[in-house]
Amino acid sequence: MRETFSSLRYFNYRLWFTGAIVANIGTWMQRVAQDWLVLTVLSHDSGIAVGVTTALQFGPTLVLSAWAGLLADRLDRRKLLLATQTAQGVLATALGILVLGGHAQLWHVFVFAGLLGSVTAIDGPVRQTFVAEMVPAEGLANAVGLNSASFNAARLIGPGLAGLLIAGVGTGWVFVINGLTFASTLLALTKMRDSEMRKMPTAGRAKGQIREGLRYVRGRSDIVVIMVVVGVVSTFGLNFQLTSAMMARVEFGRGAGEYGILGSVLAIGSLTGALLAARRKRPRVRLVIGSAFAFGIASGVMALMPTFTSYAVASIPVGLASLTMMTAANTTIQMNTDPAMRGRVMALYMMVFLGATPIGSPIVGWIAEQFGPRWSVGIGSVTALLVASGAAVWASRRWNVEVRYHVHRPHLEVRYPPAGDGDLMPDDEVVERDNAARSLGAQDAANRVTAA
Repeated sequence: MRETFSSLRYFNYRLWFTGAIVANIGTWMQRVAQDWLVLTVLSHDSGIAVGVTTALQFGPTLVLSAWAGLLADRLDRRKLLLATQTAQGVLATALGILVLGGHAQLWHVFVFAGLLGSVTAIDGPVRQTFVAEMVPAEGLANAVGLNSASFNAARLIGPGLAGLLIAGVGTGWVFVINGLTFASTLLALTKMRDSEMRKMPTAGRAKGQIREGLRYVRGRSDIVVIMVVVGVVSTFGLNFQLTSAMMARVEFGRGAGEYGILGSVLAIGSLTGALLAARRKRPRVRLVIGSAFAFGIASGVMALMPTFTSYAVASIPVGLASLTMMTAANTTIQMNTDPAMRGRVMALYMMVFLGATPIGSPIVGWIAEQFGPRWSVGIGSVTALLVASGAAVWASRRWNVEVRYHVHRPHLEVRYPPAGDGDLMPDDEVVERDNAARSLGAQDAANRVTAA
C-alpha cells in the first residue's frame, strides 16, 4: 500500500493530487449534466446531438494540440496551468448561469463545448508533463498512475452526484458547482514550494519545432504502435458518455440517476486499474496491446447484458481494461521520451487519444440511432479486438518477438530474440527490448515476460 501511494510524500504533488480530485469530481458532474441536458431537454433523445456535443468538446484537440505541446515545452508550466484552469472555471460557470436563466439552446451548448474543448486542448499536454516537475524521475510511473486514480475516484463520485443534483436542483447548478471546483487546483498551484520543484528542460524558440516533434514520433515505432492502438479504441470504444446515456435512456428506460450510476460503476473498474498502474515500475507496449484486447472482450460481453443491473456490473471489467490501457500508454510514452520533446510528443498523443472522439462520437451516435444502443457498444468491441490483434501480429514480425496468449491462467507471454540474431529491431526500438530484458535479469530468448 505504501508503494502504491509513494508519490504523496512529496509536498507539491500531494497538493496537486488533492486539488485535482475536487476539480475532477466537478468535471465528471458537468459531463453527465451536459449530455443529459442535450439528450432530454434540448433534443428529442438524439444520440447524434449528444455525439456532436462531444465532438465539439474534443474536436479542438485535433487542431490545437501540436501548438499546445510546443507551449508546454517552451513556457512555465505552472503559470500556463493557472491560466487554463481559470478559463475552464469561468466557462463552466457562464454556461450554468445561462441554463439557470432559462435561455440555453442547443447551439449555446455547442458553442460552450467548443470553447471548453479549446482550453482543454491547451491544458492537456501541460497537465501531463507538469507531473515530472513535482516528483523525481523514478516516481513518474507512480505519479501518473495516481493521477489516473484521482481522475477515476472522481469518476466514481461525480456521475452519481450529478444524477442526484440534476434530479434535485437541475443541470444549471451542476455547471456552476463545477466552475467553483477549479478553485481547488488554483489554490494548489499557488501554494506549491518553488524550492521543491524539479524544473524540466525547456525548448528555445526555433523554426520547425512542431515538425521536429512529428519526426521524432515517426522515428519511434513503439510510440506509433501505442498511438494507433489507443486511437482506434478511443474512436469507437471510449464513448461512455454517449453509450451509457443511450443504454440508460433508450434500452433500459431509466432516468438521470441511473445514468449517473452507470458512470460510477464503470469507475470502480477504472479506479482499480489506476491503483494497479501506480504499483507498476515500468509498463510496456505489450501491456497496451494486451489491455486493448481485454477491453474488446469485456465491452462485447457488456453489450450483450440483458438487464440494467447486469449491464452495470459488466462495465467494471470494461473500466479496468480501458484504464490499464490508457495509463500504460501514457506512462510508457512519458518515460521513454526525451524530456525536451515530452510536451510535443504528449500533445500528439493527446491529439490521437482525445482528438479521435470528435470523429467517433457522431459515428457511434448514428449507429445507436440506426441499429440500437447495443450496437454502439458492440462496435467498440469489434474494433478493439481487430486493432489489438493487428498490433500483436505487426510487433511479432517487425520486432522479431513471439506473442502468445494462454487461456489457462490467462496472460500474455512475450519472447524476445537473443542479441545478435538476424532481423533485429531498429536502434530506436532496441531500448524497449533491452530495458525489458534488464528488468528481468535476462539476456536470451528463453526469458519470459508475463503481463497479467
